[in-house]
Amino acid sequence: MLSKEDKDRQVIENYQENEKMMILVFAQWCINHDLDPEQLYEEAYPNQGKNKVLLEVLENTVSKKESEEIDDQLVIQALQLFGNDDLAFIVQKEIEKRESK
Repeated sequence: MLSKEDKDRQVIENYQENEKMMILVFAQWCINHDLDPEQLYEEAYPNQGKNKVLLEVLENTVSKKESEEIDDQLVIQALQLFGNDDLAFIVQKEIEKRESK
């Protein structure tokens, strides 16, 4: 049986893995729409500097041609689920720009 510390560590590790997946979905969505994920992140969080996890997951993205389609609302919901409302707002603005063309 797991100790309380082991359970806590497992919960934290699961959260971090899920957060990485959310960031990867965001980064891949940006690439699929010819957007710079780092630039959008900085626009949403101008005082935070570089996001180490974003830089890490960028290595796991693929080219636009190799990627599956990622639904706009999926990205927004994933960002909001992890409390990234400012970034979700920036993504929504980009979607609206694209749709108004």
